[in-house]
Amino acid sequence: MNDAGQGGGKMMGAVPGESWRVAPDRVDMTRPVPAPKPVAVKAEPQDIVVDANKSALVIVDMQNDFCTEGGWLHSRGIDVSPNCAPIAPLKNLIAGFRSADLPVIWVNWGVRKDLLNIHPSLLHAHNPGGDEVDLASPVPGTRSEVLRWGSWGAEVVDEIHPGDQDIQITKHRFSAFWDTETDAVLRNLGIKTLFIGGVNMDQCVMTTLEDASFLGYDTILVSDATATTSPDYCVQSVLYNVKLLYGFVAESEALLSGLNGSAV
Repeated sequence: MNDAGQGGGKMMGAVPGESWRVAPDRVDMTRPVPAPKPVAVKAEPQDIVVDANKSALVIVDMQNDFCTEGGWLHSRGIDVSPNCAPIAPLKNLIAGFRSADLPVIWVNWGVRKDLLNIHPSLLHAHNPGGDEVDLASPVPGTRSEVLRWGSWGAEVVDEIHPGDQDIQITKHRFSAFWDTETDAVLRNLGIKTLFIGGVNMDQCVMTTLEDASFLGYDTILVSDATATTSPDYCVQSVLYNVKLLYGFVAESEALLSGLNGSAV
């Protein structure tokens, strides 16, 4: 047997469990999978056990335009303070996932300046009366160019800015999975279970979670790591539907306790 079968050759793939081992005369496609690392998490409607080696933290849209005074929502007279509530829980989760060497994946709006891939119904959703500032346009009196890629408004809030080791994905729809590389990245990492937080809970977070569920991922909404500026009945609807149809709901402390090997 040549050294490709004994560990020789070049690894080709994102992670060992999703890689080939390639030598000039042999390709080993067996993809040795790391042993499961069970993590117990208190959740609703049932407690869950997940494999940490197949889990990732997905953070949706914690951007200045949604969370910071001087951003787009604030310019429309919307109180953005509710969207700041996930910052502290997310900060702790990010540290916990990084410490455990588990993926942290950021998916954020970043539209083209020319809007060539944005259709009229999506423009209308952001400018329903036709008399407000459009996507990618400057907001007078603020630092925001509405969710334009590379602008201050599209940047993640300073308190939890992505680290160099994290994975960043740009989206241009409410769901992180529509017309993006999100699904390909997760599958190449061997991820099966997603812990999801961010804003807005009833919009981009919920559509991302729904699409993830439709694609076969295990989905857990981290309730205190997500928020919305919408009325409370929207929050209650999301929590109800996630527990009924799409997955599970857990709190950040329960997840961190699980990662640390203790029960809540």
